[in-house]
Amino acid sequence: MPTDLKQAALDYHALPKPGKIATEITKPTRTQRDLALAYTPGVAEPVRAIHKDIEAAYRYTAKGNLVAVITNGTAVLGLGDVGALAGKPVMEGKVVLFKAFGGIDAFDIEVDTHDPDEFIETVARIAGGFGGINLEDIAAPHCFRIERELRERLDIPVFHDDQHGTAVIICAGLINALRIAGKRLEDARIVCLGAGAAGLASMHLLTTLGAKRENILMIDRQGVIRSDDHRANEYQREFAADTDRHTLADACVDADVFVGVSGPDLLTADVLSTMADNPIVFALANPDPEIDPALAHRTRDDVIMATGRTDYPNQINNVLGFPYIFRGALDVHARTINDAMLTAAVHALAALAHEPVPDSVLQAYEVDTLSFGREYFIPKPFDPRLIDVVPAAISQAAIDSGVARTDQAVRP
Repeated sequence: MPTDLKQAALDYHALPKPGKIATEITKPTRTQRDLALAYTPGVAEPVRAIHKDIEAAYRYTAKGNLVAVITNGTAVLGLGDVGALAGKPVMEGKVVLFKAFGGIDAFDIEVDTHDPDEFIETVARIAGGFGGINLEDIAAPHCFRIERELRERLDIPVFHDDQHGTAVIICAGLINALRIAGKRLEDARIVCLGAGAAGLASMHLLTTLGAKRENILMIDRQGVIRSDDHRANEYQREFAADTDRHTLADACVDADVFVGVSGPDLLTADVLSTMADNPIVFALANPDPEIDPALAHRTRDDVIMATGRTDYPNQINNVLGFPYIFRGALDVHARTINDAMLTAAVHALAALAHEPVPDSVLQAYEVDTLSFGREYFIPKPFDPRLIDVVPAAISQAAIDSGVARTDQAVRP
């Protein structure tokens, strides 16, 4: 990062007062009567109501529009295990995105432990005051167990955005990219470089959508995860393949799709040249992708490309997902976020990219036109339609799958 941008980032976080978030009061506090209602004695009435029926907390407290953004700092951005407190600027940033894009209030909570049992117990004990839990920047493989056990213990949505938020955007983009390529998901040969949280969740969601597990090759630092290789953890073994291919180069021969959630410059031009016609390359490592888009286009004029960066077309950006997924879940007081809801988000995002793009989006991105095609197959983060389209799909899927507490979405 350039020195001037580094200083600008520090100044942004420090001035005019430290941090990026604060709280606001939503009720009047101007008179003695106001205070009598806000605190004692009036506050006793909602206390009694909630004691009698815990669901009343959605009516009388902020629970229904409140998410906890929780980390232990073990996998912060590309910086690794920097510790819980060092992860706080990122968690505050997530809180900002929840509010700015989803109208959702959020608190960031940093849990200072590497022990998954301690983390699970801490989160479980504080979860009751929130409408949902967003797990963030927790290293694999502990993140899988943490999410699974918290989902089992809690009756509110528990969502690890590094897994499922990323997966939703990747899958929405791939559905449209495959359509452009003239291919079907159920036939596509898919290579995933990166066998951590994002890669595993994305491949799982793709199989839910129709991809064939036998057509997926998952690759980590040691190569293709194969059924005859017992080094993989229990989560990676779900995608262990019966194959004689060992390396990334082997895996990519005649592959239709490459999904990279790994590191910079790992997909070479020579390997890209061996992929099938109209190869789809999602090079999502940030800030430096698995292959530079300019190199990819020089190598293959038929490549269909996405990255994780804002300065290239087709950005796979989690802000397209988590604010709206939680918005839809909170609007019906959902007990969880399940595959049906994630699938609904995928289809809603994919469909939106086919619609005419509003002028406000063109102005925000300083372009004259955008239409569905190789340079635009996933909506832009500043598309104002997202807040209506995606939450509505999530809410309906929650109702249809029986995990909503209400049968009609009501937004605070």
